[in-house]
Amino acid sequence: MGRNLLKREQAITFVKETFAGKLKNILNLIPISSPLIVLDGTGLNDDLNGIERPVAFPIKSLNEQRAVVVHSLAKWKRVRLKELEIEAQEGIITDMRALRPDEDYSPIHSIYVDQWDWEKVILPENRNLAYLKKTVNNIYEALVATEKAVEEQYPEKKAILPPTITFLSSQEVLNRYPDKTPKERENLIAKEYGAVFLYGIGGELSNGFPHDGRAADYDDWSTINETGSAGLNGDILVWNPVLNSAFELSSMGIRVNKSALLKQLEIRHCLDRVELSFHKMLLNDELPESIGGGIGQSRVCMFLLKLSHIGEVQVSIWDEERKLNLHQDNIYLL
Repeated sequence: MGRNLLKREQAITFVKETFAGKLKNILNLIPISSPLIVLDGTGLNDDLNGIERPVAFPIKSLNEQRAVVVHSLAKWKRVRLKELEIEAQEGIITDMRALRPDEDYSPIHSIYVDQWDWEKVILPENRNLAYLKKTVNNIYEALVATEKAVEEQYPEKKAILPPTITFLSSQEVLNRYPDKTPKERENLIAKEYGAVFLYGIGGELSNGFPHDGRAADYDDWSTINETGSAGLNGDILVWNPVLNSAFELSSMGIRVNKSALLKQLEIRHCLDRVELSFHKMLLNDELPESIGGGIGQSRVCMFLLKLSHIGEVQVSIWDEERKLNLHQDNIYLL
């Protein structure tokens, strides 16, 4: 088993290096370093749905000031664009490592999160659905090319992605399947098309509920786009035949400007956040317009290597009963 695990580790490295290289080139991204922790109370950490607890601790050398382990770098990256004086149509990419202790264990979730976090400076006129779709197509092109490279390196890992990705709004999908839950709708469209960018996530739909939760202060989910629906963000979903379900590889979007930030903070009843340092910078026109997102490294490896559990491609913490049950199904975690 040891040698098989070693071969799997080598395959994981191949996938990560291949995809990261293609993504960096196609989006014009510069690799940079990134933090594991940020200071609490700055507004820099990703609040996810606003209820997840970050890992927090006091720092002795900073007079017990508290730090938090990042959930993701959604807002930190935008500040870094300014600090590095990144120009329009250039961007940054980093290996993000995060902890989300409130995550529920499943074959696709652990408390450890690894992503390619990327962010790119755009012009004000790029804040539209067409530019978002163009960027998604670029990412998908890198994913398809990586899948073909994996098949060449490991012939048993057959390429299954369609040549193009389909774009659907969350409202359109709700209209199509009004009696289904959001996850059921995702399964139906992913199975039908193979790869979908589901856009407009976070704003209220015609049934009175959002498709899924989004924080108020990074993705723009409230601006009305060219289709007449709200949202300049979304998720890349593929159909995963190993798990027989839709499989999210990336969450991304055009970031809020001043008006979208204030609107979304009001919708989420958290206007008090305007006093935090990140929000002050944005409201004072100190941050560039940007587009960005996170692409799950373990998720991409799972999908391209046709594996059934996220613990097969990353090292995390699991309970012994779970590991024993997986061993009985010949699933061995790293």
